[in-house]
Amino acid sequence: MTNRGYWRNPAVRRELIMILLLLLFCAFFAWQALIGAFVAAVFHFIFSWQRYRKIALMSQEIDAILHEQETMLVSSYQEGELAILESQIYKMTIRLRQQADELKKEKQYLADSLADISHQLRTPLTALHLVASMLQKPDLEIDRRRELVQEMCRLLSRMDWQIHTLLRISKLDAESVVLQQEVISLEDLIIKAKQPLAIPMELRQQSMEMDIAPGCCFLGDMQWSAEAISNILKNCMESMPEGGRITITGRQNALFTELVIEDEGSGIAPEDLPHLFERFYKGKNASNESIGIGLALTRMILLRQKASIKAENRQETGARFIVRFYEYNK
Repeated sequence: MTNRGYWRNPAVRRELIMILLLLLFCAFFAWQALIGAFVAAVFHFIFSWQRYRKIALMSQEIDAILHEQETMLVSSYQEGELAILESQIYKMTIRLRQQADELKKEKQYLADSLADISHQLRTPLTALHLVASMLQKPDLEIDRRRELVQEMCRLLSRMDWQIHTLLRISKLDAESVVLQQEVISLEDLIIKAKQPLAIPMELRQQSMEMDIAPGCCFLGDMQWSAEAISNILKNCMESMPEGGRITITGRQNALFTELVIEDEGSGIAPEDLPHLFERFYKGKNASNESIGIGLALTRMILLRQKASIKAENRQETGARFIVRFYEYNK
């Protein structure tokens, strides 16, 4: 702070007026008192000027931070009030920078996600355009036309599932979903979760076996829980060859209700296990139609219900998914 700026400070000018009045009052009594008051005033203004100078330095540092410079508050202020103020501003600065970094990462993540989504949707759209152009041929055989129509239905179904799953994920991200807390039978949950897969599994000649102990239940949301389990079953179905079998086991103890889903597929590559539930992650043995969002949605739903999920390989061929619901009702 310059001397001119210091004397323009209203607080300093008020103090100056008070000190001048004090000096005039002391002059009526004794020269010694006048000298003492004058010396006290000089020291007061020296210390006051130093304090305002440090405040001005702090203001300059804050201004540098606001202009995205790398300056940090490194000054050492001895006064108690200034030390507290410096500490609070330093904490605020750290927090603001953390939020700025997080926002930058979120923007980058959003950009990457949109790129992944557009890429995944562009592939079936391109195929649909190709199928539609082939269907327009007037001399196309009936059997070939039927095959193309079936392929178009498959592509449309795939796109519908992708969009549906992405919307579900976005709702959970925005925390705009209120999950219900109701008593859910584990057997009823499996029956509801496997319904969308009945026809695809029949076409693949795949089977599903259930071994659910009587009375197994938990507290949760039936609709969202079925969505989560259905994605696991879909992953198992797609990883198995024709004629494969999915085995579902359900047990309950004093701590949790456990659901174990096993398949006879190729299993999970060891390097994929730590990333299996990450969004848009495709494992080494994933099918060509996989885009890496089904299991990510499953994990999000289960975590919102205070449940856990773990994936591992069986000793035999195939994968094993272990889901535990910790809120239950006997």
